[in-house]
Order: sequence, then C-alpha cells, then structure tokens
Amino acid sequence: METRPPLPPFTRETAVQKVRLAEDGWNSRDAARVVLAYSPDTRWRNRVDFPVGREQAQALLERKWRRELDYRLIKELWAHDGNRIAVRFAYEWRDDAGHWFRSYGNENWQFNEQGLMVERHASINDMPIAEGERKFFWPLGRRPDDHPGLSDLGL
Repeated sequence: METRPPLPPFTRETAVQKVRLAEDGWNSRDAARVVLAYSPDTRWRNRVDFPVGREQAQALLERKWRRELDYRLIKELWAHDGNRIAVRFAYEWRDDAGHWFRSYGNENWQFNEQGLMVERHASINDMPIAEGERKFFWPLGRRPDDHPGLSDLGL
C-alpha cells in the first residue's frame, strides 16, 4: 500500500511539512507527479470543476498549467486537526496575452491513514495585477527557503 508521509494525525510540525510538500509539488507543475499525493479515488472541488480520481485531477492540472503561465505558489497552514488540514494560498501567473494575476484562496484537505489526500475543497479568487505589483520572484520551481511567505509579504 502506498504511503505519503507525514501521516495523520497531524501535529503542527507535520501539518506544516505536509503543506510545504504540497506547495513544492504544485510549483513543479508536473501534473503526473502531483496527483501521486492524492488517493486514487480523490474528490476535488476546484472553482467550477469537480474531478474524481487521479486521472481527472491530472487532466485539470494539465489544463490549468497550460493556461496559467509562469505559475508561482505560496501555501500557508491555517489550521489542522487529526487527518484534516486547512491552508490559505496565493499564486501569481500570467495569461498568454501577458496579463498578470494573483489568485487567492483557501483549501480544506482530508487525508487517509496512508497520508494520501482523499478530499480537496478549494475556493479561489483571481485579481488582475500590474507586472510591477508582483511579489513572487524566484526561478520557476520550488520556492527558495529564504523567500518570504504569505504573512511576511502582508498577503
């Protein structure tokens, strides 16, 4: 049986680790790799999409990252209890016309005993920003450890 540590029940420390691992995965923009953190029968609510299972989740992520260029994400732990974690996040991206956006949101996650996410409920709002308003400046991929988080950036 596949496992994805850290495993529930989560402490503050392990919840923070789980959030950072999720952030790192999504910043890779490798949909096939990202969905391995989710159970085979995972259920999502993501904006107006409701994928069920890894295959549908992967297809959603592939569409997302074709549309959201130069994607950079920061996640921050909001709360945790047992096998659930709540996060807030922001990410910056541009469309193919060069318009920049910052997307803000909250996610509620539930994990099985193997540490795979079985439910993901995301609420997301997009805000157009000028290129000069961007705050996420690291090379594409993992956010460097010394880059400020959401609270540090006043977000």
